[in-house]
Amino acid sequence: MDREATAAARPRDWVTRRTATLSLLTLDTAAWCGGFLGAAWTRYEFELTAVRGVRVLTVALGCAALYAVLTLLRFRMYGRHPIGSAGEARGLAGRAATAALATLACLLLPWTERPTPATTPLLGGAVALVLMAAGRAAWRTRQERHRRPVRAAERCLVYGVDAASERLVRVLLGDPQGRYQPVGLLDDDPANRRLRLEGLRVLGGREQIGSAVRATRAGTVIFSMSGSDAALLRDVRARTLQAGAAFKVLPPVRELLDRPVAVTDIRDMQLTDLLGRAQRVAELTVERSGLAGRRILVTGAGGSIGSELCRQIARCEPGELMMLDRDESALHALQMSLHGRALLDGPELILADIRDAEGIARIIADRQPDVVFHAAALKHLTMLQRHPGEAIKTNVLGTLNVLEACRDVAEFVNISTDKAANPTSVLGYSKRITERLTAHFADQFGGAHLSVRFGNVLSSRGSVLTAFQAQIRAGVPITVTHPEVTRYFMTVQEAVHLVLQAATIGRGGEALVLDMGEPVRIADVARRLAAEADHPVDIVYTGLRPGEKLHEHLFGADEADSRPLHPLISHVAVPSLAPEEVRGLDPYADPDELVKRLAALCDHVHASLPVLPGQR
Repeated sequence: MDREATAAARPRDWVTRRTATLSLLTLDTAAWCGGFLGAAWTRYEFELTAVRGVRVLTVALGCAALYAVLTLLRFRMYGRHPIGSAGEARGLAGRAATAALATLACLLLPWTERPTPATTPLLGGAVALVLMAAGRAAWRTRQERHRRPVRAAERCLVYGVDAASERLVRVLLGDPQGRYQPVGLLDDDPANRRLRLEGLRVLGGREQIGSAVRATRAGTVIFSMSGSDAALLRDVRARTLQAGAAFKVLPPVRELLDRPVAVTDIRDMQLTDLLGRAQRVAELTVERSGLAGRRILVTGAGGSIGSELCRQIARCEPGELMMLDRDESALHALQMSLHGRALLDGPELILADIRDAEGIARIIADRQPDVVFHAAALKHLTMLQRHPGEAIKTNVLGTLNVLEACRDVAEFVNISTDKAANPTSVLGYSKRITERLTAHFADQFGGAHLSVRFGNVLSSRGSVLTAFQAQIRAGVPITVTHPEVTRYFMTVQEAVHLVLQAATIGRGGEALVLDMGEPVRIADVARRLAAEADHPVDIVYTGLRPGEKLHEHLFGADEADSRPLHPLISHVAVPSLAPEEVRGLDPYADPDELVKRLAALCDHVHASLPVLPGQR
């Protein structure tokens, strides 16, 4: 049935194109005749005789024929560009100038007694061009009116006049079955108050949201402002809800990863928008060509950071993307998100555990990656505080296994955390040790082995936001450790941008730290989420747990904030730590003693420590 429908549609499409071509040729011929007659009529001071008129029409038809030949045979412009588009306008001007000059040079200048004045093709061509352009503009305006959304579409206002909103308005107006029908614009810039975009007028700024909603009967306000801060977003949202309209958000254009703006990009506001994190990721630029054609391995590929890394790297057209994880279900979900199917039968998926030194060494030797992103780790602070031996087996010794296997790899990026700066927890100790081990391999083998420090990743598995949202859905109070506790937050996109940037600008033996803005008070995040809930939500303070800080730090006490290559990325020197220092750690020793030993290993001026009782 589909083939029959396609075959039946082809003749109709051919007839439509042929009709459009004939209509344009008729319009253009009439424009040339009218332009030449108008030019000659004014040249003869409005006394154009019948004989002169016939001569002018003959020259005009000759010029029109030349224009048609240029269009249909040489330039093939009919149907090449949408009617009334900028591309068609450029072609139209070029062909009209060529036809007018050719007519002047070939039909008029060689004659001693010219049938029409020499100025006729020049002035007539200009008039004809105006007439042809006007006809196309009228046709396009008529077509756009037919494509406007149906009356059943929801009327909306677009807040913000920028590149994203301009594209959005065009998309909405060009979809006759669209969900939204834009009826006006809003912008705080006084210079834009008289602006019109696709026929829509700027109706005021944020103070006029209420009156604009009432005047236009709009049911939704779509916020579209690239790089806007969280305070503006919250203010516009509050005014919109007070006016009785729904509030939607369009992400910045640079967050849309170089694809056209679509109606599906319009979404409900997220907490990441309220925290203002979109601005930082928009300011980061990544040279993706540095990964093109290269063999890339990601450990911990099934985790929040690892999976996003794989999705971003896949867009860089690598020679091969290898995804390693010990969680088969996570690999299944990752392959599904990348390809829309998950047969689990491809060589790109590697089921392995970084605790298995021999297995990891065999994999690296066999697959020979050019770049390794090491994201595999245990990350829950409180859990690792109770089980430091597991942090040693995975975060410390597991990372050492990967480093040993990757000593000949050109680039190695170790994923760390801001808890590694002035660490006070097992998680922070273990990640600081991995930074120092990575620096040792950079010193010994000369590769670009480096680390990247993250803040808390918004909406990742196990993050505070995910926990708060789960508590709200369950109808239980939100638990916050301390009223004054603050944390640095990053979006997953920011974290991945930083990792990819590290592969390009990072230098061996250092740690890269993103400027994450101001720390966020966790209690404020809890209150905002509670305010968004559809039922009353209490907030309960439980007190800081062992190993937790009241405020996190981005830099250690002896680290300087240096940004030599990128204004948003700091480069921190990391002292090396020899692998022999950690190989003696016994994961099964007394937990309290293990914590002390880990803390001592984080101090680069520490003395040799005695072997703990029970160590092998």
